[in-house]
Amino acid sequence: MPALASHRKPRTARTTHSPAVGVTTAALASVTLLSTQGVGVAGATPAPKPTVEEVQKKVDDLYRQAGTATQEYNRAKEATDQQRRTVGSLLDDVAQRTEALNTSRRALGSYAAAQYRTGAISPTAALIFADSPQSYFDQTQLMDRMTDRQEQAVSDFRRQRADTAKKRAEATKSMESLASSQARLRAKKQTVQGKLTEARALLARLTAEERARLAELERRREAEARRKAEEQARAEAARAEAERARREREAAERPSTPTAPTAPAAPESGYATKAAKALAFARAQIGKPYVWGATGPSSYDCSGLTQAAWKEAGVDLPRTTWDQVKAGTRVATEDLRPGDLVFFYDDISHVGIYQGNGTMIHAPKPGANVREESIHYMPIYGSVRPA
Repeated sequence: MPALASHRKPRTARTTHSPAVGVTTAALASVTLLSTQGVGVAGATPAPKPTVEEVQKKVDDLYRQAGTATQEYNRAKEATDQQRRTVGSLLDDVAQRTEALNTSRRALGSYAAAQYRTGAISPTAALIFADSPQSYFDQTQLMDRMTDRQEQAVSDFRRQRADTAKKRAEATKSMESLASSQARLRAKKQTVQGKLTEARALLARLTAEERARLAELERRREAEARRKAEEQARAEAARAEAERARREREAAERPSTPTAPTAPAAPESGYATKAAKALAFARAQIGKPYVWGATGPSSYDCSGLTQAAWKEAGVDLPRTTWDQVKAGTRVATEDLRPGDLVFFYDDISHVGIYQGNGTMIHAPKPGANVREESIHYMPIYGSVRPA
């Protein structure tokens, strides 16, 4: 019996020890979980919830980053499309060269067969078996001409083979470059989508009260932008009135001797006509959605809209804001005229088309439609007069 008691005691110790290990493990897991949540653990401080103003600033920044990434995507897509066209042209060229090479190869084969058939006959035997000396002479001349053509065919074959190999290597290199460009394009696309997803997530976490506060902040910002636009409209009207008065004064001071009327400068007149066409097109797009990377006709991003509008006026603008800002004459904000392009932010990631009175037509951002808005809604980088 004592031996049996001593045999059971270790089992009791093991039985009571196992739950202790389980409790300890569970406790550690709970502590880890709570510490990662920042809740209910001594010394752990929950991350403070951002204010509505901070959310607005963060969302604006994310949209601007998405705008920059969109322009990078547009540039990469433009390069990719060009490389795709280049590869297609090279492959067509290689196919044509291969066909020419096969034709030369077939010609060489026919020459080789003819040479095989006649090569075993000596000139003396050919003369003996000929129908007449004249027939032999004609056949000899024919063979000489065939030899010349054969040499030319060999030369053509070698040249075509070398050219075809060169073009094949060029096409292979272009295809590798195209693959790299497509990979960069996918990366740019993911960057844009990531920024937009982050912005939407921030907005989704707002309460109803916070959304109302955010809407009020937006209204205030829009009101301030409209105020500045009205100031600019008054300044433009004052300049126009001063210009009209100057012309009337100059007309009154001219001698009474009739003179030929001075025609307006052709470039100014031409620009006004083109700008009117571009603006008419832009106004017709109002209400269509912003879609990053889009160039119409059902949706646009910012530079896609300005490119399409000026194309309607017969002016080909580059695809991205970074290139459009170089496509024309720089003008000061106070000298803006309808049709001018206005660029925003230090990274030149947004553009609109000026329509006068401090306002523009632009494709603003994801979730918004093409609309009229004050140019003072965003920090202005600079302006350009196309054409």
